[in-house]
Amino acid sequence: MPDIRPNPDELLTKILREDVRERRGRLKIFFGACAGVGKTYALLNNAQTLHAQGIDLVVGIVETHGRRDTAELLKNLEILPLKNIEYREKIFKEFDLDAALARKPALILIDELAHSDIKGSRHEKRWQDIEELLNAGIDVHTTVNVQHLESLSDVVTQITGVRVSETFPDHVFENADEVTLVDLPPEELLQRLKEGKVYVEEQTPQAIQNFFRKGNLIALRELALRRMADRVDVQMLEYREDQSIQRVWQTKERLLVCVGPQENSEKIIRNAARLAANLRADWFAVYVETPHLQKLSKIRRDQILKNLKLAEELGAETATIAGTDRASLLANYAHNNNITKIIVGRSPRAPWLLFWKKSLSEQLAELATDIDIYVVGQEAPIKRPFTFKTTASGLEFESPRRKSYLGYLGAILSCAVITCISLGLFYYLGFMEADIVMLYLLSITFTAIYFGLAPSVFASFISVFAFDFFFVPPSLSFTVEHPQSLVTFAIMFLVGIIISNLTSNLRYQAKIATYREQRTQTVYALSKELSAALSIAQIIEIASRHLSTIFQVKVMVLLPDAHEKMHPKLAYIDPAISIIVPDLGIAQWAYDNAKSAGWSTATLPASPVLYLPLRGPMNVRGVLAIAPQNLQRTFLPEQQRLLETFAAQIALALERVHFAEAAKNALLSMEAERLRNILLSVISRDLRSPLNDILNLSNALFSKPPAYADKTLQELAKTLPEKTQLVNSLINNLLDMARLQVDGMTLNKQLNNFAKLLQTILQGHAYLLQNHKIITHVPKDSTTFYFDAALMERVLSNLLENAGKYTPVGSEIIITLERRDTELWITIEDNGPGLPPEMEEEIFGKFTRGEQHQAIPGAGLGLAVCRAIIEAHEGRIHAENRPQGGAKFIFWIPFEISARCLAVG
Repeated sequence: MPDIRPNPDELLTKILREDVRERRGRLKIFFGACAGVGKTYALLNNAQTLHAQGIDLVVGIVETHGRRDTAELLKNLEILPLKNIEYREKIFKEFDLDAALARKPALILIDELAHSDIKGSRHEKRWQDIEELLNAGIDVHTTVNVQHLESLSDVVTQITGVRVSETFPDHVFENADEVTLVDLPPEELLQRLKEGKVYVEEQTPQAIQNFFRKGNLIALRELALRRMADRVDVQMLEYREDQSIQRVWQTKERLLVCVGPQENSEKIIRNAARLAANLRADWFAVYVETPHLQKLSKIRRDQILKNLKLAEELGAETATIAGTDRASLLANYAHNNNITKIIVGRSPRAPWLLFWKKSLSEQLAELATDIDIYVVGQEAPIKRPFTFKTTASGLEFESPRRKSYLGYLGAILSCAVITCISLGLFYYLGFMEADIVMLYLLSITFTAIYFGLAPSVFASFISVFAFDFFFVPPSLSFTVEHPQSLVTFAIMFLVGIIISNLTSNLRYQAKIATYREQRTQTVYALSKELSAALSIAQIIEIASRHLSTIFQVKVMVLLPDAHEKMHPKLAYIDPAISIIVPDLGIAQWAYDNAKSAGWSTATLPASPVLYLPLRGPMNVRGVLAIAPQNLQRTFLPEQQRLLETFAAQIALALERVHFAEAAKNALLSMEAERLRNILLSVISRDLRSPLNDILNLSNALFSKPPAYADKTLQELAKTLPEKTQLVNSLINNLLDMARLQVDGMTLNKQLNNFAKLLQTILQGHAYLLQNHKIITHVPKDSTTFYFDAALMERVLSNLLENAGKYTPVGSEIIITLERRDTELWITIEDNGPGLPPEMEEEIFGKFTRGEQHQAIPGAGLGLAVCRAIIEAHEGRIHAENRPQGGAKFIFWIPFEISARCLAVG
């Protein structure tokens, strides 16, 4: 019988996924083929239905485009005011993200998911605003057309001839909780367009002739339907997997796309993204940096980085590897990462290389026989005889074949020196022509080592001519006496070219190896030093020193305070590094969202500082602020991953120190708690019994002082009960707290009258409250219900003792009993000095007292005991300052008078 039990790993993954979904807002997309199908109308119509059901929703931004029937649906809906943003001396209205987060409705409507925000907004794209709202737990309903999907933008361009500039990543669409297709046949859409229900009348003819042709609408509709069909298929597979109906695939497809400087790289990447989406596969984008590609112009290298960034936005994991053999490196990478399919572009080759140099796809087919190879077609190339580069002064001409004249000058000088030396050796020491050739090859080798490939090839060329002119008969002439000398020249030139190529490659590999060795040493040194760091200050100093050295940046580490807020006083920096002026708002956003922000990111990229969250295994520990010394320089993907590795190591070190301090504090607390328990045991065993005897004797002296006592002794007899009662109350609180920690709270609820209990306590504390004015507000109706009278007496005694001790003579103490539905509310307030600022909650902690009351006897346990007793009765207690002065303590407990209670009564 087959085992149909669910896989524990799959169940755990499902539980974690559901937990994330519960904390995150839900995204619903109204999806259509193009503008005018009724997405916004359906959005608002659905909103009206939800509003009628009592859902708290607001309209963040909705574009009606002048449609009257759509605008009618905005009635009765709360509309969030738009934010004014100034850009190029004009005022634009944009969605106010901060206002939406502050309002925090259950649902917000945001039209046009793919919209690009005005420069100066927090994010570049509206879908990033929506992501932040979802992370805050707010549901979002939005609209989008199929042509805005990033992976389909080139297909839409090919169909319609219109390049779509506003796009969004496919993963936003794929991760949406619900997608509703709003469909309309092309004939009806064209009719709506002619009736002016899509655009204003003057734009309608132009739209029909260009984008809204019937063929375009049919093709876009097919794309939308296919995309929805793919989504439904994915949902069905997820349902079968969750319900364990049938095991789907044991392993997933994994794709590898080769990224290069070719102009069709974007097309290759988008094809790979679509294929990965169809196969539900993980995919990788890899750039192999060969010696030839290392020498590309800055513009073409920037294009490579742009392609890698596009792949990352579409969901790929990017990597950069260096070497000489692209095919071998890609094949090894594919085997090491369990790749099942490799996607490459069709590269043009020179006709004379057709028969002996194989293409990259052919080489991969031979090296990776167990992997499928996909070749993407190439568009017609655009010939560019020259390019432009951006500088501070504008655009400047840059030839793709621009040479380094210093290297060629070095080649000429090297050849001249070898020629002079060879003339002396040839005419005076009798060296042979073969020996002179070796000297020229030595010159070519030195030129390749110090100046690179192109100067060394030039050195080979002039070396052949110099050898012919000075040493081959007839001398001082380029004519050749023996035909075999031509073969010598050809071999000499060919050997020079080979030596130049090999030496240049070795030179490049040596540089790469040196760079990697430096990085490895830096990572090792950082890990070694961080592992030995014992304090946060040491961690910050080590991290700042290493980061500034390897990346040439300014570094600052921002840590949160006790309230999870970034504060300038908690910014750490190495004094040897220039100080950064951080933007605490951006740093707080990076900390709260655990995402990078600032320079070179998609969130507030105008900032000159990059903010990286220091994510530890358990929590985000802070923010790493990095200010590049040259903003025009962009980190390579390999450098970005190295930077992320550094940030992870710093976060791990901070978390290690945090838990080490927490463990140390826990040990100290345990030891202190043990000593307290010993002390309380001694108090309970050796002090309580004689103290009770002293208290009884003092009460007797207070009620009837002896006749022989003089006036001073009588005054002492009057104050003795008060002092004794305070000591007795302190001991009772200590013993109660010790009992709560060890045995917990056990209630003995009986039917008692709260008003009578209060009267008894006031009489028992008459000596303590005799100099205060007591005002009571007790309801006339019965306050008899179930509660633990002994424990409730401790609560009232502690609160009244606090009021008597901390208020001056003659002050008022007001006690109010009030029944609210099924709860009894008790308020004890005074007109004394009040509570210390911002300590309304802290004073309920154990051994916590107000700063200005340290001189008054007490241990700071009374209020902690009160809270424990009230919460055991399923009630709540809190403190606050009165507006007119003084303190107020309020607590409430359930008013239990069920049928069972009445029967007992």
